[in-house]
Amino acid sequence: MQLPLHYRQYGERGEALVLLHGLFGSSANWGSIARELADEYRVIVPDLRNHGQSPHADYMDYASMAGDLLDLLDHISIPRAVLVGHSMGGKVAMRLALTSPERVAGLAVVDIAPIAYAHDFSAILDGLAAIDLESLTDRQQADRLLAARVPESGVRGFLLQNLARENDRWRWRVNLASLRANMPLITGFDGPPDASYSGPTHFIYGELSHYVQAQSYAEFRQLFPGADFCPVANAGHWVYAEQRDGFMRCLRKFLDEASV
Repeated sequence: MQLPLHYRQYGERGEALVLLHGLFGSSANWGSIARELADEYRVIVPDLRNHGQSPHADYMDYASMAGDLLDLLDHISIPRAVLVGHSMGGKVAMRLALTSPERVAGLAVVDIAPIAYAHDFSAILDGLAAIDLESLTDRQQADRLLAARVPESGVRGFLLQNLARENDRWRWRVNLASLRANMPLITGFDGPPDASYSGPTHFIYGELSHYVQAQSYAEFRQLFPGADFCPVANAGHWVYAEQRDGFMRCLRKFLDEASV
């Protein structure tokens, strides 16, 4: 069953450009970039299922998430859009391009490959689940509790954006139980057999990240024969946060070459 996604829109004219967040993220992650592009494009930024303000569901594979996105495009009367997706959002974008290529005017995938990865994010999930929301006093306490399992302060700050205070109670915007149950599907990739997308495709990745390796270019082009690659110097997995200018150069290059 498809879910009605919550979304933000920036700008009302120009070609439709969809920005998709990654695991544990939300539409808010793309805010400054969406605003920058809003003078030229109709920018749509959804919350994917089990994230942000979108509905929760027990099941979470890429076919379902791509279906949610397709329903959203139908709902807001967008017949064709350029898709830009980071990490998990990049896999959603790839899945939609492979199954409904006529709906995708161009594809930019940010620091993720159409493959299965071995990590399961168990330390993060354990850390978030261990925080007792009933006794929690404030975000600073949540940060201290999370530090035992997630030592990087920047990562904790990103994760704690999912902590919301509503009706005098704390809650997680992300569906932790569903993420844990579906993690093999999320870290995997269920691309349809024998499918390919020949439209304009850019893989933008951080040179310091292990998610995309130059030696895998040939494998990428089996699914995306028109793929180009744009590495961003001194960036890890969070390319657009760590090296925004370098990321925007790659994204602008893609948009120009795709004639969008």
